[in-house]
Amino acid sequence: MSTYVYGITASSHPALPKEMGGVGDPARPVRVLEQGELAALVSDAPEDLRPKRRELLAHSSVLAEAGAAGCVLPMRFGSVAPDDDTVTSVLAERAEHYKERLAALDGRVEYNIKASHAEEAVLHRVLASNPELRAMTEANRQAGGGTYEQRLQLGEMVAAAVKAQEAEDATDVQHTLEPAADAVSVGPESSGWLANVSFLVERDRAETFLTAVEQLRQGHPHLELRVNGPLPPYSFVEPGPAEPAGTTSGAEMAEE
Repeated sequence: MSTYVYGITASSHPALPKEMGGVGDPARPVRVLEQGELAALVSDAPEDLRPKRRELLAHSSVLAEAGAAGCVLPMRFGSVAPDDDTVTSVLAERAEHYKERLAALDGRVEYNIKASHAEEAVLHRVLASNPELRAMTEANRQAGGGTYEQRLQLGEMVAAAVKAQEAEDATDVQHTLEPAADAVSVGPESSGWLANVSFLVERDRAETFLTAVEQLRQGHPHLELRVNGPLPPYSFVEPGPAEPAGTTSGAEMAEE
């Protein structure tokens, strides 16, 4: 049977509660595979595993329980190895890498910040800062809306101004918050967000980080900010000693 991998810890990590259940229906018992100074939190992998709400919650619950007791390197949902021996072999082969990551991430959590524009507020902002756009808007208004060509030109200029504002705000989000974090990982672009950034934050500095988020929100009323965290440091698992933390978006043990 395939082995489902939740995360990697030190072999000295406190034990999980007995009867801890993971993915699957019924829930597969979570167990520990040790290899030297490392251990993997695993269970048998269901044959029909799908990213349904119950399974995602089960995966995150195991990591939350483990993370509350000490550092854990979280694997992405769906990380599956052919068998237990494969898992322990990977632990042995990448022992130095995983030990470095555990040391680097100890006492730290991830906060993911997604930013988007409040449509009316950003339009007001770009018009207020662009005299040419204001003049064209007023001229069209006085002309009863303007010709088709005038409306098209105005629309294109407004769209370009909003696009430029998106780039400026994306930079502001990262630069404003990164002083309160130990590392930054920029997530993949999405049509719904102008910024998607994860920050590695010391648990003891979480309040300072969240205060910085609130100050960013107050100083940029045209921005809508979504804060997700504290999370296991998914976005900071993979970088090794030769790479700066935050250059990738996470890693998986192995997949079939």
